[in-house]
Amino acid sequence: QSESRSEELRCDLSQFSASFKSYDSTQNTSDTNLNKRTKSIYTPLELQFLEMKKQYKDAVLCVECGYKYRFFGEDAEIAAKELNIYCHQDHNFMTASIPSHRLFVHVRRLVAKGYKVGVIKQMETAALKAAGENKSSLFSRKLTALYTKSTLIGEDILFKEIWFHTLIFSLDDSVDVEEVTTDVPDNYLLCICENGENLKNGKKGDIIIGIMAVQPTTGEVIFDSFRDCASRLELESRVLRLQPVEIILPSSLSDQSEKLINSITSMRLRDDRIRIERMGNLHFEYSHAFQLITNFYAKEVPDTTDPQKLSVIVSLDKPVICSLAAVIAYLKEFNLERILYNPSNFKRLSNETEYMTINGTTMKNLEILQNQTDMKTRGSLLWVLDHTKTSFGRRRLKKWVTQPLMKSSEINARLDAVSEILLSESSVFGQIRNLLCKLPDIERGLCSVFHKKCSTQEFFLIVSTLSRLDLEIQVLVPVIHSHVKTPLLQNALLEIPELLSPVKHYLEILNEEAAKTGDKTQLFKDLADFPVIRKKKEEILDVLSKIQLHLTDIRKQIKNPSAEYVTVSGQEFMIEVKNSHKSSVPSDWVMISSTKAVSRFHSPFIIENYRHLNQLREQLVLDCSAEWLNFLDHFSEHYHPVSKAIGHLATVDCLFSLAQVAKQGDYCRPTVQDNCREIIIKNGRHPVIDVLLGEQDQYVPNTTNLSGDGERVMIITGPNMGGKSSYIKQVALITVMAQIGSYVPAEESTVGIVDGIFTRMGAADNIYKGRSTFMEELTDTAEIIRKATSRSLVILDELGRGTSTHDGIAIAYATLEHFIRDVESLTLFVTHYPSVCELEKVYPEKVGNYHMAFLVNEEESAEQKGSEDEENPEFITFLYQITKGVSARSYGLNVAKLADIPEEILKKAAHKSKELERIVNMKRKTDLKYNYLLIPTSVLTGNSENFNRCDLESMLFTLELETAFAYYSVEGIADIILLV
Repeated sequence: QSESRSEELRCDLSQFSASFKSYDSTQNTSDTNLNKRTKSIYTPLELQFLEMKKQYKDAVLCVECGYKYRFFGEDAEIAAKELNIYCHQDHNFMTASIPSHRLFVHVRRLVAKGYKVGVIKQMETAALKAAGENKSSLFSRKLTALYTKSTLIGEDILFKEIWFHTLIFSLDDSVDVEEVTTDVPDNYLLCICENGENLKNGKKGDIIIGIMAVQPTTGEVIFDSFRDCASRLELESRVLRLQPVEIILPSSLSDQSEKLINSITSMRLRDDRIRIERMGNLHFEYSHAFQLITNFYAKEVPDTTDPQKLSVIVSLDKPVICSLAAVIAYLKEFNLERILYNPSNFKRLSNETEYMTINGTTMKNLEILQNQTDMKTRGSLLWVLDHTKTSFGRRRLKKWVTQPLMKSSEINARLDAVSEILLSESSVFGQIRNLLCKLPDIERGLCSVFHKKCSTQEFFLIVSTLSRLDLEIQVLVPVIHSHVKTPLLQNALLEIPELLSPVKHYLEILNEEAAKTGDKTQLFKDLADFPVIRKKKEEILDVLSKIQLHLTDIRKQIKNPSAEYVTVSGQEFMIEVKNSHKSSVPSDWVMISSTKAVSRFHSPFIIENYRHLNQLREQLVLDCSAEWLNFLDHFSEHYHPVSKAIGHLATVDCLFSLAQVAKQGDYCRPTVQDNCREIIIKNGRHPVIDVLLGEQDQYVPNTTNLSGDGERVMIITGPNMGGKSSYIKQVALITVMAQIGSYVPAEESTVGIVDGIFTRMGAADNIYKGRSTFMEELTDTAEIIRKATSRSLVILDELGRGTSTHDGIAIAYATLEHFIRDVESLTLFVTHYPSVCELEKVYPEKVGNYHMAFLVNEEESAEQKGSEDEENPEFITFLYQITKGVSARSYGLNVAKLADIPEEILKKAAHKSKELERIVNMKRKTDLKYNYLLIPTSVLTGNSENFNRCDLESMLFTLELETAFAYYSVEGIADIILLV
């Protein structure tokens, strides 16, 4: 058996081949621990490491060895590279080490770089080992924790200095929240499962996808299932909204999904890369998944007699059940599966009746969560709205920003609360805001307690903070009753003391000093409830008293009535004798240490009892640790009410944040109405640019009037850099802000509930998905056509510019007409194609032509003219004002001039531009009036299927017509619109 075990270990050594030490040895080849390749013997520690590496092949293992943690083999080389520490050969493996007290720093660094890290601890202490049967063998060790980006929770990896730093203050002192906790973003673990069955009426690449997203550090569990097309835009939207740090995938995914995951992970920096965990396809098979989940909820989860819990699980879609099974299997590795115990807490991510649809493309284009320049929060809508004081408030605000509400009652409840905070003169709001300013991240701390992975310091900080909150809010209850009027604020604040009431009891059990120092042996004040600890302490006192009584015998033996025990370098109960009196010491005493002047001894009685005392002390530590975990278990029974109280605090923090936004100059409360389709904004401003410009450079305000019953489409033209894109983003962002429940940057604003904002703007290819700029443009447009309704806001910027002019005009014209005639959504359409503006004549009541105003500076242009023949580009002054009418030209050469294109190129371009303009004008007959003639292609050719571009071009040439627009219906090209 021993030989077969050794053989198995040898088979697993290939990954360490680079780390072996090659030296010749003439050891007996039948030795069970022999490495045949190097002819050297593995040490017991190396064999122990190899045994554990077999179980955790994909983890970097830190092995506790006394006062340090060691890495072996490839793990040592990874640690050396990533942690910048020294790596060297020791016996058969490369090795590197870190001091024990720096473990949490190095674990965090390795995890941030995308590694799975395992911590292996010694399970025996020296005294207990010496008393045991295996005293001459290796220390037993086992894996005590695994960490990845989403599962970074536990006392080993906490910022211990920060918790200690906080604890040295009185909790009544004002401690800045930034000192207590760093700004921690969400850290979702996302599992994706595809249903490979062919869909009825589905196009190639269409698929049903189920996702499960878990935040072990906050206890949040989210699920969703949805149908997605080949472009995987739905999946992309959810990944962008959740911003997971880790994704679990089956070993094989569809090509389209693989390309999407690659494109998302490739955009991140090396230390910010999303970690991918592959699991075998078996985990994602429905029958296997269902069995695993049934076993989990029926056998492993305590108190699942409630049939309602299982009915929640059974009602989930198949791919969601498969994702849940994979997440359960994965979290079990980390002992974090407890957050899945209560299925009634699971929330669906996309609820179309509850939240406005903001897909991934729109979130990127409108820069909702991060700017598009460096992907940071600064410059985003979240950045403008975020004045929260707590980490958990910040996380909730992020959810609010990505999920604008759809019910006017809920929106107005938030707006009422914001208005009250803004306008009330009561001091109670200042007091509540001050409470929020001192809070550590109690949401994450509570979760750490729930998982039984917290230190005593963290527990004390969290529970004392919650207890203080309970007391301080209770004091304010009468004032809240009389001064806080809005139900949202009043209910949230008044519920908190009731939900937090059980917390105080747990604080009373603890000894504060011991909790702050982490001494579990002195942690509990009253040991009546802890009989095991009490018994062990009594045994210790008994031994101590025997040792103390023995001092009388010692004094007699050495004839020194004043002799006392001394403690030196941790060695207790030594008797110190001057070297000149050593002859008086009995021969069976053992000398422990000595100096030039004195020697120190233990008597045989002391040796025996001191060994026993140390064993009892170490057993006490183990017993106290076990009782501590039981204590945390009892506290966790109150996890859900306490978590709800923290949720109320997060809501209050968000409302205060929105009130802070509303205090900025010229913000107004929007009027939000359920049963109307309109966006009316008087002198609105772009919320982000407004803040970035500051007071020195005012943003030019613009008015918008879109109404479902009247003009619902704006076609916007104007010079490049004239402010078109900023204007349309401004309208969309003000709409989002209104439905979040925020004041908006305008003089007045009325918004009818918008069910979704769909955008297509910017030019970018997607190499990972194998899509050109134009393909990306049309894919986004196709998605909008599928999803938009008459209650949506649709924004199309420069549609059709990725292809030839004629094709671009044709697509832009046909698409816009589809939105005008069939979808009937509120639409902002930016274009450089003047021909598209003709739609105002076709639909005069529904469409308006607008342009961004500008001035052509005649004088500067005239000064630049040398000879009459020489052409120069015009110099434009932008007014950034939306104005009725069409801008006939785009003045692209002005932008070329601003970009410092060389003068000779500009002159050549200006000359060419004028020449082309003259040619076009010559072809136009001055007396010919242009009308539209809609001719079915089948009439022109006899067979619409065979009608091609050559036929069209030859016909145009024959008729001496300038251009034609192809009208695209859903089925394909149906008609040709000719300008005659």
